[in-house]
Amino acid sequence: MTVIVRDFRAEDAEAVTLVRRAALPCEVTTPESLLSGAKSANPAKKYRLLIAERKDEIIGTAHAGIAYDSSDPGQSYVTPHVHPDHRGHGAGGLLLRTAEEHLGAHGATSVYAWAMDDPESLAFAGKRGYRPTRTAHFQRLDLAHGTLPELPVLPPGVELRTAADYEDDPRPLFLADAETTADEPGDIGTDFTDYEDWITHTWNDPLLDRRLTTVVVVNGEIAAFTAALTDRGTRYASGMTGTMRAHRGRGLAKLAKTDSLRRARAAGFTDAFTNNDADNGPMLAINRWFGYEIFVTEVRHVRELG
Repeated sequence: MTVIVRDFRAEDAEAVTLVRRAALPCEVTTPESLLSGAKSANPAKKYRLLIAERKDEIIGTAHAGIAYDSSDPGQSYVTPHVHPDHRGHGAGGLLLRTAEEHLGAHGATSVYAWAMDDPESLAFAGKRGYRPTRTAHFQRLDLAHGTLPELPVLPPGVELRTAADYEDDPRPLFLADAETTADEPGDIGTDFTDYEDWITHTWNDPLLDRRLTTVVVVNGEIAAFTAALTDRGTRYASGMTGTMRAHRGRGLAKLAKTDSLRRARAAGFTDAFTNNDADNGPMLAINRWFGYEIFVTEVRHVRELG
């Protein structure tokens, strides 16, 4: 039976969520987040959410877009995901080719994609001209049965807030996110300057749980934070954890994560996920201290178009 690839429709949201959860169980995805991402994408992103169907069943999906906020023009991304029960029918390759044609038509010169660190996935990427660039680890923490550290006594001048405390004016969180994101390891540099775009795609992301997002404040200014993404059910993920440059080396990121994880467990979340670049030693060490274990390893790949 022939596999076809088409664009996402609103009525696909539930089925696409199930495919992504099956293909990448460490990722937090909901129908609401898929719909929001498709509806609010910046026009400069040239975003497409592609769907692979076989026998009228959705079996695969791929996000594709231009890195419009990159300081290096021509960068783009796509990663196909195919349900484990439906691999071997050509869906992944067709999704990838369709995305590459779309991205190339809109000026992309390089395409970045993730592949699982297993022989089959790496061979899939290599056969299609992709070369590996770096490695990242998804990690899992058993919130239901694991042991979390106690929250320490706060030093003078240090207080804990949540993102919900900034709902009247989230700009201080935008500035903190921009500074810490600029120092994150990655293939594509980001010019983090568009506040309205951040409001649309980060602050108003349906996955962002503002009440579980912990903000560490020192003498009235944001010093560190950890963003909590949840499915509003049992799955919790760290969207970003960062410390402002002037406050690094004081354990504030660990403090933020301790507070957020403890409150997530109290709220009934049972599984916590996070991911870090393999070269991000400080955050990997912090996560090991919490009890996170490597769950999935992915390898970033790139292909030059044209």
